[in-house]
Amino acid sequence: MSVDGLRRAARETVSGLPKEFWWLWTSTLINRLGAFVATFMALYLTLDRGYSASYAGLVAALHGLGGVVSSLGAGVMTDRLGRRPTMLIAQVSTALSVALLGFMVHPVAIAGVAFLVGMASNASRPAVQAMMADIVPEKDRVRAFSLNYWAINLGFAISSAGAGFIAEYSYLAGFIGEALMTLVCAVLVFMKVPESRPEKVRVAPGAKGGAQDEVRLSTVLRDGRFMSVVGLSFVIALIFQQGYVGLPVAMGTDGFSASDFGTAIAVNGVLIVALQIPVTRFIQYRDPRKLLIISSLLAGYGFGLTAFAGSIAAYALTVCVWTLAEIVNAPTQTGLVVQLSPAQGRGRYQGMYTMSWSAAALVAPLMSGFVIDRYGAEWLWGACAVLGTVAAAGYWLLTRNLPQEYAAGEVTVVESGSPTAATAKAELPTG
Repeated sequence: MSVDGLRRAARETVSGLPKEFWWLWTSTLINRLGAFVATFMALYLTLDRGYSASYAGLVAALHGLGGVVSSLGAGVMTDRLGRRPTMLIAQVSTALSVALLGFMVHPVAIAGVAFLVGMASNASRPAVQAMMADIVPEKDRVRAFSLNYWAINLGFAISSAGAGFIAEYSYLAGFIGEALMTLVCAVLVFMKVPESRPEKVRVAPGAKGGAQDEVRLSTVLRDGRFMSVVGLSFVIALIFQQGYVGLPVAMGTDGFSASDFGTAIAVNGVLIVALQIPVTRFIQYRDPRKLLIISSLLAGYGFGLTAFAGSIAAYALTVCVWTLAEIVNAPTQTGLVVQLSPAQGRGRYQGMYTMSWSAAALVAPLMSGFVIDRYGAEWLWGACAVLGTVAAAGYWLLTRNLPQEYAAGEVTVVESGSPTAATAKAELPTG
């Protein structure tokens, strides 16, 4: 493509979006640039504090549990209090709890405050997503979410490398730095982002769209095909989470430093920033069944290859393999979820899907800590290969009986609606 063509493509990508979106986008980028705690919590506890991998896994699991708990209430707050108040409460609470965590010494206190950090940091997600849907016209939403996704990964790539060097100097500086960056996000939202909650519209009794047409949680739970997708997404999330809970511990055990891990894991964000949009355009008309199967195998065996890594370059190479799986799996799986979700119940369906990732963030640290302590990191990477194979087989069984429109590759592709990267960053705080 020529230089003029690149400039035209860039203008088309960023033009036409409201200024409120760009302030929200800036807040996201600042927040991701300050991300430190979740990424380096395992190294902080094992290398700096001298705790076991099992304890580090427990703390990370409590962080994930906090996210699971708050996700239930944050959606209610977003609709009742408003998007802006919910974000401000979440961001200020995150800043205070992150700063407090840096000063905790007793293992029980560390675990308890980590739970609070998980609750606070997760609470802003429903509000951010709802506000973007409110302020961006429907025709531009996929593009807006893609740009926000790009900001998340750009910030993550920079912060992962930078935070590693900060950790070499002082872990406490990392905690304080993240708290300050999160407060900057709160100030930016307070000063520049107006409330966007739509006015409530009363529905007459018996009218279409009334209570009798409402999709309930029990409806979602009875949808066997969709719940199968949720189960498979949990397995995939369990694999991807190991890049942020199992990998740092394994590298630390092998004698690598926090900055070494930061360098290796930064490859994930860099590749997503560079390849997500072109790869998504390449795969959007291809058979989603094959893409789900291939991406599951790439994820499992990408982590499986970590058992043979002995240098930073080798670790970075394995990150490249499973990052490619993430890039392919994210839009394909999200497109399938969108297609299986009825319009009138999309919130509950998406909520259940997102919950599978929160549950994986809870289980993955416990899994990695137990396996590494009892059997060694090689067994963890072998388990990832097995889980990838199981997920691939599950997708094959699930999709072979799907209607023709799915098999023909007509599943709607959504580049950023998936929690794979926005979440899959080990349920990192999003302010």
